[in-house]
Amino acid sequence: MDTRDFIQLEDIYTAHNYHPLDAVLTKGKGIWAWDVEGKKYLDCLSAYSAVNQGHRHPKIMKAMRDQAAKLTLTSRAFHNDRLGEFMKKLCTVTKMEMALPMNTGAEAVETAIKIARKWGYEKKGVAENKAEIIVCSENFHGRTTTIVGFSTDPDSNRNFGPFSPGFPIIPYDDPDALRRAINENTVGFLVEPIQGEAGVKIPSAGYLRQVRDICSEHGILLILDEVQTGFCRTGRMFAWMHEGAKPDMIAVGKALGGGIYPVSAALGSNDIMSVITPGTHGSTFGGNPLACAIGTASLDVLIQERLDKRAEKMGNLFRKRLHEIATDKVLEIRGKGLLNAIELKKSAGTAREHAEKLMKLGVLAKDTHGQTIRFAPPLVISEDETEWLAERIQMVL
Repeated sequence: MDTRDFIQLEDIYTAHNYHPLDAVLTKGKGIWAWDVEGKKYLDCLSAYSAVNQGHRHPKIMKAMRDQAAKLTLTSRAFHNDRLGEFMKKLCTVTKMEMALPMNTGAEAVETAIKIARKWGYEKKGVAENKAEIIVCSENFHGRTTTIVGFSTDPDSNRNFGPFSPGFPIIPYDDPDALRRAINENTVGFLVEPIQGEAGVKIPSAGYLRQVRDICSEHGILLILDEVQTGFCRTGRMFAWMHEGAKPDMIAVGKALGGGIYPVSAALGSNDIMSVITPGTHGSTFGGNPLACAIGTASLDVLIQERLDKRAEKMGNLFRKRLHEIATDKVLEIRGKGLLNAIELKKSAGTAREHAEKLMKLGVLAKDTHGQTIRFAPPLVISEDETEWLAERIQMVL
């Protein structure tokens, strides 16, 4: 079978909820991926930042194989010998006190929403069924019916209603709007430190610090969705660390599974997490031994290889090279660490067209919102490879 055969088979039997580029991948190692025709590509999406450690990192693969040879799943009806160690390491890395393990990023966000609401009723004294969690326009927190209900992207929520109430929407990067939206029923503010799916929208300097202070002043929870920005992607272990804006709760996922297995969690203080008691929340696969082994190894790789420092250094080099390109196509270059985007002028054509040209040159990057191309390679990328990537982008621009 060739590329067209694989794509045709997928088109017939798979719901069309994605519009992928026409590369059929069959192998990956480090920052590279190969298609079924044998062509080699630099992966500049990293599965939306789930492959921060690179494809099939040997330490994470070994942890997976070793654990799979012993025990993979018990459910939380019983204890397993990997969960406590993993949760301790995750709490240490996130600077939180307690975690609730789940599988996907959307599940982590849903878990944080449930905990915040329950905390609001039981600890803050909000009237029953009145709790509100403020969110931002152009957010992306997942695909569940609750989450898409407070999306402002019509592609995400059209014809999926009716939606759950209790999520006032304010502009992103607007602390004054947050102040105005808070009332006696507000229990939290859910926000991305950088809006990734919106096109790598980076807020003004000091924004996170300001919203941290506002949440503290009004006694509401600052809930950060670091599913995409977390685990060294922006040049720090978590994006909130750039401004010391420690959240009350944090949702994590993607790179926690090392690009191998879905692993996620919602974390917070003992006081906040204490509202969860047996029977109030759960997951058959959340916290399973295989996930714990993979998650532990994934964290070890991030820490031992100092991938936060590498992301910062390579990100600075990458943006420097982009700014040196002589072109009239670019409206804006945005980024922090190795989460970057080029927004093209309308006159330059669509981002999709440019992503297809990059693919022909051996670079897999993904368009978003019409005019924006996102660049997020695995954090193990070298200086020479970063230069190689910038040269291909220059050819296209």
